[in-house]
Amino acid sequence: MTLTFNRKMFDDIKRGEIKWSKKLEKVLNSRPERLDRFSTVSDQEIKRIYTPADIKEHDYMKEIGFPGEYPFTRGVQPSMYRGRLWTMRMFAGLGSAHDTNKRFHLLVKEGQTGLSTAFDMPTLMGYDSDSPRARGECGKCGVAIDTLKDMEDLFDGLSIDKITTSMTINPPAPVIWAMYIAMAENRGIDRKRLGGTIQNDMLKEFIAQKTFMCPPRPSVRLITDTVEFGAKDIPRWNAISISGYHIREAGSTAVQELAFTLADGIAYTEAAIGRGLDVDDFAPRFSFFFNSHLDFFEEVAKFRAARRMWSKIMKDRFKAKDPRSWWMRFHTQTAGCSLTAQQPYNNVVRTTLQALAAVMGGTQSLHTNSLDEVLAIPTEEAATIALRTQQIIAEESGVANTIDPLGGSYFVESLTNRMENEAFEIIHKIDDMGGMLNAIENSYPQLAIADAAYLYQKQVDKTEKTVVGVNKYVLEEENPIEVLEIDKELENLQIEKTNRVKNERDDSRVKDALEKVGEACSSNQNTMEAILDAVKSYATLQEVCDVFREVFGEYRDPGIY
Repeated sequence: MTLTFNRKMFDDIKRGEIKWSKKLEKVLNSRPERLDRFSTVSDQEIKRIYTPADIKEHDYMKEIGFPGEYPFTRGVQPSMYRGRLWTMRMFAGLGSAHDTNKRFHLLVKEGQTGLSTAFDMPTLMGYDSDSPRARGECGKCGVAIDTLKDMEDLFDGLSIDKITTSMTINPPAPVIWAMYIAMAENRGIDRKRLGGTIQNDMLKEFIAQKTFMCPPRPSVRLITDTVEFGAKDIPRWNAISISGYHIREAGSTAVQELAFTLADGIAYTEAAIGRGLDVDDFAPRFSFFFNSHLDFFEEVAKFRAARRMWSKIMKDRFKAKDPRSWWMRFHTQTAGCSLTAQQPYNNVVRTTLQALAAVMGGTQSLHTNSLDEVLAIPTEEAATIALRTQQIIAEESGVANTIDPLGGSYFVESLTNRMENEAFEIIHKIDDMGGMLNAIENSYPQLAIADAAYLYQKQVDKTEKTVVGVNKYVLEEENPIEVLEIDKELENLQIEKTNRVKNERDDSRVKDALEKVGEACSSNQNTMEAILDAVKSYATLQEVCDVFREVFGEYRDPGIY
């Protein structure tokens, strides 16, 4: 069944469009359009009007279908939000484990339905708070986690067997995950009952976010260890969240975000199959993470295209047989790069529109940025407003009452098709290079993103693209807003805490455990059990990561421009 109803209908549309165009031409002679060229944030040119003629070759059942059915364009669940709303997962991490635990409890009390953890820069890079490289950064952009004791304090009093936890961690992801598992087991919770996600996506780090530890190929090996371990031992856990969010934050277009993210997913799938795993044993637990940017319809189309593309990739390219392997389940965060320090209350409006696009696009979970996030870690008040934004969309707007409400829109369906076609062109180009690892080593995605970011900034500088409060509607004077400041004494307190753990532990047990981590890294053995034993002995995050660095070497960004 196609959308080509009959030839007469399209002949009528063509005649009507010609008649309308003549009338429009007269109007434009006296009242020109606002811009010479209309385009999305990603600079996709937009036509004046879309009609059934723009999707006349579209096969409804093949390309759109129904929610919960291949190709999942309209959503992965048959009832979508009529059955259950998306998970409201507010990103939180500040100062010490105790400070962040307090924020978690506040957000859960206010209606958050999932936990999401932000770590400070030393933790993200695999260093303890007492490392010379960590000086001045402890707890500044997230929570400091040095040992299992910190993980125990971080989730104290939270029902982690009933609420899912997301942890935004990449180079040291196996270690942080091991600490979480050990913390749960110390509380008597079976690891098979744990649900959640570790980001654990190093390819996008080399492309965009730039938190590094080991080179690309051993990094993918460690990720494959977690995928294998999760598939066998923790069936409710997503061992990877393949992330386009940071690719977009680095300045990519929506199509580039879509293409590079799915190309990363292809690389991880190939690595797991290369390990000897059956695709249907691990693919159902792959999850994704996207950015919801400013252009409302472009973002909705991107999310719909992403689901359809991934289902085709898994079914046709990897021959997955389990329909759950064809699903794309994804978390969304509103665009941090779109927030402005100027007139920060405008950020509430930006976040609302971006959150609405994510919901209209069918996200499974959502973080809404706080109005002050461009300036500092959010205050409790700002974080609560951001959470309330989601709750108002869910409970008051009515958009969750029907499934894929923009499905069938001539514009949205046409844009969805265009994004899919252009993203597949990029993926085919990456395939021709030998895959994503080769593409990264040749700086292809890095340079493509840099070009896109440069083009957008030029458009902003020339006011071809408007940023309210920055290059238009600027205020001469602005009243500063209150921001959260992290106590400088925190670093000393955290170092003292870590030193206490070191003084009280069994050093011989730690040494033996770290040696076994090294042996696992140097062999074909899965590293996760050895890492678990190490963190249970209270080896620190850096001590385990130093073993990775010793065995696999350290990565240095080539600095290509």
